[in-house]
Amino acid sequence: MRDDDPVTFTACPDGPLIVRGPATFIDEDGNPIDQPRRAVALCRCGGSAIKPWCDGTHKVTGFTTGQSDRD
Repeated sequence: MRDDDPVTFTACPDGPLIVRGPATFIDEDGNPIDQPRRAVALCRCGGSAIKPWCDGTHKVTGFTTGQSDRD
């Protein structure tokens, strides 16, 4: 992954936010979080045990993003 590659964000319906590219992730204390791979899934349901990463909990909890997110 090169630093000049584009960073893209894709909101999956009723699921995570997919981030592709050389994004920088910062925790609540201002410390960088290592990006484990080129594309990562960020939790949007709030139920993941491995936040900020998605662990699929949204499928169990029935999380929905709502119609307005799909327009």
